[in-house]
Amino acid sequence: MIPYKIHLEEHEMPTQWYNIQADLPNPLKPSLNPQTQKPLTPDDLSAIFPMPLILQEVSTERWIDIPEDILNAYKLWRPSPVHRAYNLEKALNTPAKIYYKQEGVSPAGSHKPNTAIAQAYYNKISGIKRLATETGAGQWGSALSLACSTFGLECTVYMVKVSYYQKPYRRSLMEVWGANVIPSPSDQTNSGRNILEKDPDAMGSLGLAISEAVEDAATKEDTNYSLGSVLNHVLLHQTIIGLESKAQLDKVNEYPDVVVACCGGGSNFGGIAFPFLYDKINGKDIDIIAVEPAACPTLTRGEFTYDYGDTARLTPLVMMYTLGHDFVPPGIHAGGLRYHGESPLVSQLVKDNLVEARAVNQLGCFEAALQFTRNEGILPAPETSHAIRTVIDLALECKESGEEKTILFNLSGHGHFDLTAYDDYLAGKLKDYEYPEEEIKKSLQDLPKINL
Repeated sequence: MIPYKIHLEEHEMPTQWYNIQADLPNPLKPSLNPQTQKPLTPDDLSAIFPMPLILQEVSTERWIDIPEDILNAYKLWRPSPVHRAYNLEKALNTPAKIYYKQEGVSPAGSHKPNTAIAQAYYNKISGIKRLATETGAGQWGSALSLACSTFGLECTVYMVKVSYYQKPYRRSLMEVWGANVIPSPSDQTNSGRNILEKDPDAMGSLGLAISEAVEDAATKEDTNYSLGSVLNHVLLHQTIIGLESKAQLDKVNEYPDVVVACCGGGSNFGGIAFPFLYDKINGKDIDIIAVEPAACPTLTRGEFTYDYGDTARLTPLVMMYTLGHDFVPPGIHAGGLRYHGESPLVSQLVKDNLVEARAVNQLGCFEAALQFTRNEGILPAPETSHAIRTVIDLALECKESGEEKTILFNLSGHGHFDLTAYDDYLAGKLKDYEYPEEEIKKSLQDLPKINL
């Protein structure tokens, strides 16, 4: 019998990241300087990123070595297990086989340290003393706080204000690791002050928090900016998830028919999906599904075009699916999925029909999360519940059709710091919210003029 948990030994952990840029059928369009709207040069990025990460951002090498110091830091929790969801399968009475990669075993409780550790390391060896970043639900802020503590760096986190108050214990965790956590919009930056002048009660967005963190980093010589999703080098570091998953399933002679992950900026989705997309690009019959909230439907209702990654237009222009850099999503509890844009890599793969995008409502997601935790015992983060909703739907389709599909999804983090969300769901306080079409059109009106 296939075990409930499939493990790798530490010596079996991948020693290289997979760079999907080497295999894209259609290469990415170049990112543009926000001032000149000309293709970015390494010098354009050197004010906020160290050169090793800049080189990874533009690399088209298929395999990139993982430094030994990063591998040693990973060993605190990696390799992470792949679980067979026997109990959920039984409850659904489905012939489908369901597997999930359990990334909630990291010290920060999510997949985010896979890139946070790498980014802190490369900044440390480049002489940087402090990192500034943003966070939505707090998973990324927690991960970078851990990573900075690991490598002796200072850390400043601009946390989207709605999540700052919804998730106080994630803030506490960051502070335990030594970070300075600031609710965004704040009075610490010009970007934040401009918003507060217009709306003193503004609850913030990831786009605005990014503006504050980038401004902080760009105006201080000893500080760099660190991003938890979207950019190529971030998704590169996350591919250790999918590489481990392939090795683990190979141990039990399994290969998925479907790979599913939630998708906000693309980090956990790319992490598990990209190594399998390598197979799909080379002819393998496999479905890859990215799931987002209906309240922030970037891939399913956004526009594929150049846009800024932040509200204040400080970041480079990238070709991506976007709802507009001025888009402010409702305060749903899946804070990590409330970003107006999408990874250029994921966007291109969706555009090329190599990835299917789906949007789901939060009530159905919480229903699926409860069904999962009452059978598998693990409380998923609200973000992960989007993948679980889709997996359960697929498994029920198999029940109807009799197909014996093998489904793999990324359980990108646990929900121990998200119990307020579960409290609200159990109390009947949550509502579904599909963003109105007229509001999406309005938020797309201010796209950069390069699109004209």
